[in-house]
Amino acid sequence: MDFAAIHQRLSAQFGERITAFQADALQPWAVVAPEAIADVAAFCKSDPELSFDNLMCLSAVDYPKETPPRLELVYHLYSYAHTHGFVLKVHLPRESPSVRTVENVWGVANWHEREAYDMFGIVFEGNRDLRRIYMPPDYTSFPLRKDFYLPDDAARSPGGGVRHVEAPHAPIAATDSVVRRTVKA
Repeated sequence: MDFAAIHQRLSAQFGERITAFQADALQPWAVVAPEAIADVAAFCKSDPELSFDNLMCLSAVDYPKETPPRLELVYHLYSYAHTHGFVLKVHLPRESPSVRTVENVWGVANWHEREAYDMFGIVFEGNRDLRRIYMPPDYTSFPLRKDFYLPDDAARSPGGGVRHVEAPHAPIAATDSVVRRTVKA
């Protein structure tokens, strides 16, 4: 099935809840309204013409300078039966982002959603185990958001721009040729 046919099938089933489509991209995609993602995901898996039985990846992207600022969830789907792939995207507000889980469609979504929650702060309603996966439970920030910075970040710290762990030093027995390499044109 070609990508335009996938889009037509989704649009016929969900109408205005499929808000955008791009077929000539490296990975063709459709944007899904946030309230419809769980229904669209279930349809993508159960429909015999689509048969997207694998959620290869669920990731997120932060767009703080877009108007309005948003987080974008990206669902990479694959069908082993038809050997085709497709991408679903969901746009969420940066403030209090929340969407229904797709864990009941693809079990692996549990881990992907936990990672997106931990790194971006996206809440997946209905996820049975939504807790941090990398950061400590009491951590209060989201490291993959573009406004995140470490407290000792050299560019923003009052310490003058050098962190002690990054202070340059040469190995004890190094010669100039080992420490400094010159690239010849």
